[in-house]
Amino acid sequence: MAIKYQFNKTSLQQLEKQLKVRERALPTIKNKESALRMEVKRAKEEVKRLNALLEEKIKAYQNMIALWGEFDTSLVKIDDVKMSIKKIAGVKTPVLDGVDYTIDTFSLFNKPAWYPEGIEVVKQLAQIGIESEFYARKMLLLDHARKKTTQKVNLFEKVQIPGYQEAILKIKRFMEDEENLSKSAQKIIKERQQKKEDKQ
Repeated sequence: MAIKYQFNKTSLQQLEKQLKVRERALPTIKNKESALRMEVKRAKEEVKRLNALLEEKIKAYQNMIALWGEFDTSLVKIDDVKMSIKKIAGVKTPVLDGVDYTIDTFSLFNKPAWYPEGIEVVKQLAQIGIESEFYARKMLLLDHARKKTTQKVNLFEKVQIPGYQEAILKIKRFMEDEENLSKSAQKIIKERQQKKEDKQ
């Protein structure tokens, strides 16, 4: 990114102001990036944990696969998934507040005795699956924000701050050279005037 500037005091002051803004903002952006990195890691671990728990629960009921063939899955319906939004390091992420289920009525006399327990198992599995989806979504949002923040940190650290510093240095050198030339020119004029006066 080329920084536009002129060789004068106004341009120098503007560049110094821009440099200060970036130098002050950099630690905050770095902190945000590390906070996001930690949150992404936590969300990833939670997704792994929930997926492992889901696998474990499914395996636990694997030996009753014949019974599950008899189970009427239409008895349990998800009515609503309640969620809210929570900001983490300035990023809006979904939070699961609860899941509302509707359980259709069934006859305890006509259905096997394990049906109520089966309904609870289906609800547990659905809950774990939904939670896992929420954490996966949260992880994606946070990771996207982390990448953007990392890009901003790199832009400030590796491009803009060094660019402004270099531009400021060039302007200062130019102004010093100009001042030195001006002083030299004044000295030469003074010497010439002195010589003229001496001759007269």
